[in-house]
Amino acid sequence: MLRNLLGATCLVLLPATAALAESHAMAGDAAKGEKVFRKCMACHAVGADAKNKVGPELNGVVGRPIATAPDFDYSDALMALGEGGTAWTAETLAEFLAKPKDYAKGTKMSFAGLRKDEDRADVIAYLAKFNMDGEEGGS
Repeated sequence: MLRNLLGATCLVLLPATAALAESHAMAGDAAKGEKVFRKCMACHAVGADAKNKVGPELNGVVGRPIATAPDFDYSDALMALGEGGTAWTAETLAEFLAKPKDYAKGTKMSFAGLRKDEDRADVIAYLAKFNMDGEEGGS
């Protein structure tokens, strides 16, 4: 009976342990992310004065439902994801930033993606610093 209890406990703890490991893997360095974000600045902005450019401003993007930045004309692909209830979590952002056109077939985003896991994690950490008003302190 003790063996069954221990086995059941392990089955319960494994998903929690995997989630914890994933969250640590997604933890990035915001200072490094600010430097990587320079690749994004031609099309996107963050901060107090951020405005939509070719791409939407990204204040408060981490945790926000997809395709919900005000006054931006999103692709049908991203609109469908947002309407389906998908949000920009660290995981979905990492997947999107790896290869935007693979994540959302039909996206208008022409950027090829960030190949390095570390670069993606760092950019996400940087973006997570900004709330919806563009103030540092998170969403």
